[in-house]
Amino acid sequence: MSDESASKARYELVEERAIIAAHARGEAVRCPRCDVPMTSRALGGGSFGLGYARRRSWLLCPNCRRSVLFDTARGTRN
Repeated sequence: MSDESASKARYELVEERAIIAAHARGEAVRCPRCDVPMTSRALGGGSFGLGYARRRSWLLCPNCRRSVLFDTARGTRN
């Protein structure tokens, strides 16, 4: 994959932060590139034997297919 196509496949860090902040405020999140409503999917996680289970949110743009995956409680990608 070329650098140009890789940059087109992801949001800029500033865009990701704005998307996550809007989601945390409970706003309807719109794609910063396409200006269409993003689809939200909740993801569970964790492993058996661990003392926690991660809750993640996955916001997807139905138009350009970009997405942001983040830890719901912390509002971070990791």
